[in-house]
Amino acid sequence: MAIQAIGRSAASRRGDRSSRAAAPSWAARQWALWSRMLAPLKPLDAPRGRATAWDASWPLQRELTSASRARHLVTAQLDDWALDELVDTAELLVSELVTNALRHTQGPLRLNLRLRHSRLLCEVEDTEPAGPVRNVIDLDAEGGRGTELLDLLADAWGNIRTATGKTIWFELQAEDRNRTERGARSVMTAA
Repeated sequence: MAIQAIGRSAASRRGDRSSRAAAPSWAARQWALWSRMLAPLKPLDAPRGRATAWDASWPLQRELTSASRARHLVTAQLDDWALDELVDTAELLVSELVTNALRHTQGPLRLNLRLRHSRLLCEVEDTEPAGPVRNVIDLDAEGGRGTELLDLLADAWGNIRTATGKTIWFELQAEDRNRTERGARSVMTAA
């Protein structure tokens, strides 16, 4: 009798597992969250290991011209990806992040761009573990508005502590080309 109860219990548990198979397991979610921390350490000025057609990454030197170089790299890459509508915003925000990294950190920097499902992810990696600090600024202050720019212009932004420092990132939503093409076709057929 006890064997049957155990057998039924195991069978019912197998049924529960198959219904949960569509959702990622706790271990898979934890692995995704911590995969950056578990990855082998590479210097930020080393070339990126897994570049794809939708990923781009460049080391940046600690020079006064690095913010300008980052703007040019972003503009060229977004032109290659045909994301002209995001160029101005991405250029401004990347310039802000690189400038802040140059002003407030020591060591090498890295600029990463990723395009996934019409979402552009921009990251600036540096070696300082402390994240950005929001300050109350005067109206006539010359600086201190970087986090406000990110709040206003980015769809999402944040920072992640890494084994080598931190990554500050932001996302921008590109217009969905399929949706706009369908909308244009429906307008043309209605006319």
